[in-house]
Amino acid sequence: MQPAEPQDPRRSVPRTDAVLADPRVAAAVAERGRDVVKDVVRTVQQRVRAGEVPADALVAEVLAALPPAGTTLRRVLNATGAVLHTNLGRAQLSPAAVDAVVTAAGATDVELDLVTGRRARRGRGTMAALRAAVPAAGDVHVVNNGAAALVLVATALAAGKEIVVSRGELVEIGDGFRLPDLLESTGARLREVGTTNRTSLADYRAALSDRTGFVLKVHPSNFVVTGFTAGVEAVDLATLGVPVVVDIGSGLLTPDAALPDEPDATSVLAAGADLVTASGDKLLGGPQAGLLLGTADLVERLRRHPLARALRVDKLTLAALEATVRAAPNPTRDAVHADPEGLRERCAAVAEPLRLSGIDVSVEPSAAVVGGGGAPGVDLPSWVVSLPPDLAVALRTGDPSVAGRVEGGRLLLDLRTVPTDADELVVSAVRAVAR
Repeated sequence: MQPAEPQDPRRSVPRTDAVLADPRVAAAVAERGRDVVKDVVRTVQQRVRAGEVPADALVAEVLAALPPAGTTLRRVLNATGAVLHTNLGRAQLSPAAVDAVVTAAGATDVELDLVTGRRARRGRGTMAALRAAVPAAGDVHVVNNGAAALVLVATALAAGKEIVVSRGELVEIGDGFRLPDLLESTGARLREVGTTNRTSLADYRAALSDRTGFVLKVHPSNFVVTGFTAGVEAVDLATLGVPVVVDIGSGLLTPDAALPDEPDATSVLAAGADLVTASGDKLLGGPQAGLLLGTADLVERLRRHPLARALRVDKLTLAALEATVRAAPNPTRDAVHADPEGLRERCAAVAEPLRLSGIDVSVEPSAAVVGGGGAPGVDLPSWVVSLPPDLAVALRTGDPSVAGRVEGGRLLLDLRTVPTDADELVVSAVRAVAR
C-alpha cells in the first residue's frame, strides 16, 4: 500500500472571501476597514501556506495581527540605513516628545492663562523654547511644514512683487512639487539670476529694483552640484539692502560637527539673514513643522498675516516640538552620531542567535545616509546584518514590521536607524519569517 501523498498546503487555506465572512473578521472590517483587514488576511494566508501557521488558527492569527483600532498605521522598525526615511515618516519622536503628545491629547492650556483665566498667546511655551535655542533670532513662529513657511513668507513679503533667486536653487522638493510653482502660486514673480552652476553677488545686485520683495537663498538639501560652481553666502547677500530669506531646509538650529556642510539657523542669522525657514521633522528630530526664525518685526508681520491662521499647527505638534527643542537627545541625533564600532557590536549580537537558528546571516560594513532631504552626499559609516533577499517582503509585512534594503543580492538591516531597545524584536522577527 502506497503512502498517501501529502496534501498541498494551498488547498487547506480558506479563501479570502470566506475568511472575511467570518463574524469575528467581519466585525474587524466594520471597525478598521475592508482593505486593511484584507491585507492582513492575505499576509496570514501566506504564512499558512508556508507552514508557519496552522490552517485552523488562521482567523485567530488575523485578529492578532490587526493594527490597533482607530488607525491603519503600523509601527515599522526602520532598518533601511536612511535616518530620515520620508516614506516612514522622517524623524522618529523622542520619548520626551511622545510623553508631551500624550499630555497634549487632553484639555490643555494651549491658549489659556491659568492664573488670569484669560486667553493667552498660542504655543507660547514652544516659541519660548525656540527663542532660547536660537538667541540670534529676534522672534520665531511655527507653521505646519517647511513649504508652508516659504508660502507664508512669499505671500506676506512679495505678493505682487519679485523674489530674486539663483537659477541653481530652484529645486524640486519631492513628489513632483517644485519650488518655482510653490512660490508663484502666492502671486509673487520669480526673478531668476545667474546660471545653473554659478551665481555672483553682482547678479543679485543687478536684479534689484523697487519691485523686489526679498532675496531668497535655498540650500539644495536633496542634491549636490560639484565642479565649476559658485554661489553667494548670506553674509554677502546681507549687504544688498533688501530682506534676505534663507531656506536651510533640514532644521539644524546650531552647528553639528558630524555634518559640517549642513547650514544651521544660528550661523545663518548671525551672518545677516533676516529670516530663516526650516523643517522641524528633519535634522531637528521633531514633528512635521515649518520653522520661521528672524527679526522681530518680520516675524510679527508673518504671524499677523491672515494666511498664518490657515497654516497654524495644532496642540500636539506644539507639544512635541517644545519637548524636542528642550530635551537634547532624540532618535535622529542618536542615529547620526552613532559610533560605528558600537553598531558592529550590535549587529554581531543580533546575528549570533540567528546563526544558531540555522539562518544564512553575516555582519558586513556599510554606509548609512541622513535621507529625507538632509545632508546629501554624506555617508555615515555603518554596519549591517546581511540576510537572504527573499526575507524582505515577509519582514516588511510581519509583526513587527521590519524594513531593510535589498542591495547586492542581499537583504541588509542597518541598526543605525533601529532603536537600541528594539534589537531583540529584530531577532524574533527574522526568526519568525525564516522558519
